Parts: sequence; C-alpha cells; structure tokens
Amino acid sequence: MTADLAAPLGQLQGNEHTKIAVFAAADFAAVEAQLPAVRDHLRDHGAILLRGLPADLDLFNRVTETIGGALLTYTERSTPRSNVAGNIYTSTEYPPAESIPMHNENSYSASWPARLFFLCDTAAETGGATPIADSRAMFRLLPADLRERFAGGVTYTRAFREGLGLTWQEAFQTEDRAVVEDYCARNGQTFEWTEDGLRTRHVRPSFVVEEHTGDTVWFNQANLFHVSSLGEEVSEALLELYPEADLPRNAYFADGSPIPVEDLEKVREVYDEVSYAFPWQSGDIMVINNMLMAHGREPFTGKRRILVAMTG
Repeated sequence: MTADLAAPLGQLQGNEHTKIAVFAAADFAAVEAQLPAVRDHLRDHGAILLRGLPADLDLFNRVTETIGGALLTYTERSTPRSNVAGNIYTSTEYPPAESIPMHNENSYSASWPARLFFLCDTAAETGGATPIADSRAMFRLLPADLRERFAGGVTYTRAFREGLGLTWQEAFQTEDRAVVEDYCARNGQTFEWTEDGLRTRHVRPSFVVEEHTGDTVWFNQANLFHVSSLGEEVSEALLELYPEADLPRNAYFADGSPIPVEDLEKVREVYDEVSYAFPWQSGDIMVINNMLMAHGREPFTGKRRILVAMTG
C-alpha cells in the first residue's frame, strides 16, 4: 500500500513488516555525514531513502560508490534495460500499465548484487512506486507446508528466441556461443542450442540465510518466472503457441514437478501484505540490501525514469 512520507525525515517509515529509514540530504556532504547510520540501517532494516538531493547522475554515481563500492555489470539479464553511463542502467523497461512482481534481484542466478541503488530522475504523474518487502517477514509469514514444498529450491527454465522476450545475445551480452557455454558450465546451468536459439535450466535455492543478521530470507523469483505471472489470458495464449519447454521463462520445484498456482498466489498474497511503497520525488535515492528486501514496480502514467546501479 502506498504511503506518504509526512513524518520527519531521518526516521523509520513503513508498516509492521517492512521499514525504510529516511534521511534528509541536500548534498553529498550530508550523505557522508550520515554514512555510519546509513550503513547500520542497511544492515539491520535493509532499506534507506536519501531525500532532498538533486537528480544528478554524477552525484548518484558518487553516492553508490561511497556506500557500496565498485558498480557491477548487469549480467545474465532477464529483463530489458538500457545502459545510461558506466554501470548505471534504466530500470526494467516494461509498459507503464504493467506491474513488475516483487523479487530479489538476480536471485535466479548463482551470484547476485548485495545492494541496489535507485535514483528517481523523473517521477511519474501517477503511480510508479517501487514497493519493497522484507524478505525475513516473507519467510516467517508463508505457511510452513508451502515452505516445505519449496525446500529443495526452484528450477528456472528459459527459452531464448527472436521476437519473444530477450535473445540469448541480449541476456548474456555476447555474440559468442562459446562464452555462453562457459558461463553456463561455471554457473551450474544446463543448456541446449535449438533451431530458434537457446534453452537453459538450473536450480537455485528458495530461501537462504543472510550472513550478517543470521536470519532466513525468502529469496527466489518463482512468482515472477512462472508463466502464471503473465496473467491467465497471456499465459494460455503462450501455451497454445509454444510447448512448455519453449516458454521464455518458467519455474518448477527443484525436482522439475509443477508448482501449484495456488502456492504462487499465496506468495503474491503475502507480498501484498508485507510490501510498503512511497511516492517518488525527483532526486530521491533508495538503497536496499538485496537479500533483506525484495522490490517491484507499480503501474504508472506520464513520464517516469528511475535509474539503477548494483554493487557487491
């Protein structure tokens, strides 16, 4: 549920499950002065918001490197993005009317960024929030029997072809098949070249222990990868056109058996309960601990431009 941030800055905002620490910062010196508190909140609560800064790309880069270190390249891509400068990207470029389900960045991969940085360059006319959800609360609130079914992990399948989702060249950022094969081998993925492109398959955990807090966190993208995330009409249309193995993305239990749609609906229901969102203001920088916080995107109208950077 979207909330306004009317309370004094520098305090925790949120709901009973998910909280973000909001800091007033008019310039980089103000950010530097609050670094110990910023880092403490990222470690303990998982999210901070710097409010009052100008929407400046160089400043954003400086803030990200100061808090998180060197910026990472976006690899093993699953959504379309554009490079802005260096390793700063646009947020996922999906149509404004679509929501992006809650997820932990690259949790389908063998490696993932530790921190995500979001800069609001242009706030939407309406909507367009980037909701966050505490991954510890997700794990606690999901039914025990559901967690047990997911205990072995999630199998992620992808089929890359021209004109439907990303091509393998876009996803792996190369034109060289040997590079893709080496990446898959090093990251525990099976692969198969097809007439249309490439299929991959791999298993990743459903939940993991976050090392600094010692807490177990719900950490996967089953709800996003599964074909049901596209809605009943679109998923039925895709399954009429393509065999299941050729869907752009899908998710199964670790043993390859189907995940009941009811389980995924429960995951989405709990995300709705846990998540917290605020209206973006131009210049806002939100930083999240990727293991402690999932994030998504609400539909919007008007122009919206959110930039993203990732660090280890």
